[in-house]
Amino acid sequence: MNPRRESILREMRLGPTWKMRGRASEEALENQSAGAAPKRAGQRLDPLPAGDVNRTTPGESRSVLATSPPNAPGAEPVADARRTRIAGLPWDALESEIRACTACRLCESRQQAVPGIGDRGGNWMMVGEGPGAEEDRRGEPFVGPAGRLLDDMLAAIGLSRSQGVYIANAVKCRPPLNRTPQADEIAACLPYLERQIALVKPKLLVALGRPAAQSLLGEEIRINASRGRLFRHADIPVVVTYHPAYLLRNQTDKGRAWEDLCFARASMAALATPAAD
Repeated sequence: MNPRRESILREMRLGPTWKMRGRASEEALENQSAGAAPKRAGQRLDPLPAGDVNRTTPGESRSVLATSPPNAPGAEPVADARRTRIAGLPWDALESEIRACTACRLCESRQQAVPGIGDRGGNWMMVGEGPGAEEDRRGEPFVGPAGRLLDDMLAAIGLSRSQGVYIANAVKCRPPLNRTPQADEIAACLPYLERQIALVKPKLLVALGRPAAQSLLGEEIRINASRGRLFRHADIPVVVTYHPAYLLRNQTDKGRAWEDLCFARASMAALATPAAD
């Protein structure tokens, strides 16, 4: 296990419970898409069988609510109390808390936190990675070129920011230089994302990019290995696809992203279809 993977698992309190197998070229592509330093070749998540889901019991979440491991006595009870308090916040109080948050280092360089936007009762919820420079300036997720592409993607399946979908990020503050959020930063923001999900009550979650998928699923995810599969966050199906910013740099994968949207749309339709006796 390489140091970065070990750090993520340690920060998010996870163990290596999945099966890995080699595919070096795919990992190189995904490292490029995330802007991360190259990782050791030869490991990837073994995806679920077709038509299966990564199930949990009702009310149980596959993602990890904990922040980074406590460094001092009493830190864990404080983190638990924070999660419990956030879990009871209504919309306005939640967004106020996000905007004032100082729970991790990202608050030190932000202009403003970016809670989320969209239909608070939408059946769909899109989860991205974190704010960029324009989002940090305007306080709204997915603006600028990546946001315009996301709007086009939503329109292609009959959705918009104001109707049918809520849009949020795994972390609510911009990482410096748009770097990939670190594990403790994702963990610190996770109670906010969990509360947004609980308030929206979406029927389907779409993870846009690897950090978003890892935040929702609580484990290492590789996009290419996870496409076309249904995972679960608590009792909600999760579809994994590329982040729009990645698609702007890798135009040839837009066709794959469209396939993922079609799969998500078919999955949503199946949810609305009564099961046969």
